[in-house]
Amino acid sequence: MELHVIETGNLKLDGGAMFGVVPKSIWNNVYPADKNNLCNWAMRCLLVVDGDRKILIDNGIGKKQDEKFLKHYYLNGDDTLENSLKTVGYKPEDITDMVLTHLHFDHCGGSIVKIGEDTFEPAFKNANYWISKEQWDWATHPNRRERASFLKDNIFPIENSGQLKLVEEEGELFPNFLVKFFHGHTGGQLIPHIDYNGRTVVFMADLLPSTAHVPMPFIMAYDTRPLITLKEKEKFFDEAIRNDYVLFFEHDIYNECCTLKMTEKGPRVRDAFHLSGLSE
Repeated sequence: MELHVIETGNLKLDGGAMFGVVPKSIWNNVYPADKNNLCNWAMRCLLVVDGDRKILIDNGIGKKQDEKFLKHYYLNGDDTLENSLKTVGYKPEDITDMVLTHLHFDHCGGSIVKIGEDTFEPAFKNANYWISKEQWDWATHPNRRERASFLKDNIFPIENSGQLKLVEEEGELFPNFLVKFFHGHTGGQLIPHIDYNGRTVVFMADLLPSTAHVPMPFIMAYDTRPLITLKEKEKFFDEAIRNDYVLFFEHDIYNECCTLKMTEKGPRVRDAFHLSGLSE
């Protein structure tokens, strides 16, 4: 098995929204904001190559949204999904399985490309698109609070393509690749756990956006059910510390991975490192 980091560029989001009830005087020391209170975040994806199977986890914001939409997010960085895949020797048509943690635009926007004025096609023509059934139902019948994050052009063309696969149960999706569901951020967020070189690598998505979110109260205002997130973090951290999980971050612009330790103040980062360090 091979794991490849796939960078797709960065976006800026309001620091207060990203850290919820935690005061800026605290979070700004560990994840600094600019003069407009915006923090810069990665949209980092993961390619899992295991034999003939090429599994891509999430795919960034994509390129089809108009300037009116994108102006709020200050996209930056030189990386793109296509170039990052090319750098590790693959093309979109090589992907056999597209695993989406959830359907917020910054995680699934690269799923679909716009062809002409009103035509949309899957970016990964030979891939099955795996999404939890709960998240699919949640996204296709959105609540008012979350509706702006679920863009129809990212979602319904997947169903129309015939490539949609709904995941109804936790467990092994592929050999050495299992999924678990989490519900605090959004209903049915799917979190991959990958058995790699004797370690479990967990793709954190929005269960834990960054190392700065490790302390228990650090929960995004974007989470629809923050008290559920709190319980999910507590349970997951206990499991991660006991089993020495490697946490892979989608949004942390400073750190790709970390491990955790328990301290008198609760779970904290033990080591932060690049994913490539697992192969050394």
